[in-house]
Amino acid sequence: MSKSPLDAFFIGRATAEAVIDRIEETVTDALSALGKFDAEQREQIRIFVETVMEKADQQKGTVKNEDIDIAPDELQETIDNLRAEIAQLKSELQQYRDL
Repeated sequence: MSKSPLDAFFIGRATAEAVIDRIEETVTDALSALGKFDAEQREQIRIFVETVMEKADQQKGTVKNEDIDIAPDELQETIDNLRAEIAQLKSELQQYRDL
């Protein structure tokens, strides 16, 4: 059963068109999935930022509502203590990285 060259041409052409159609579908599906993923990630980031801002506002409101009487010496001591803790953490982190 031999096929004519004309039959082979049309079979090859139909195969190429089917492959191109399949590639277009695959690319379209991939781009759609990527767009959906991007939109979901943006939404998650938006929700995270919103949550952080709400918590910050709540904490700021709590601080405003309290009577805070900190002497300048106590404030400076607190700042110095925080700086010392940060320096210690940086040192420990560097030691950990050097392992």
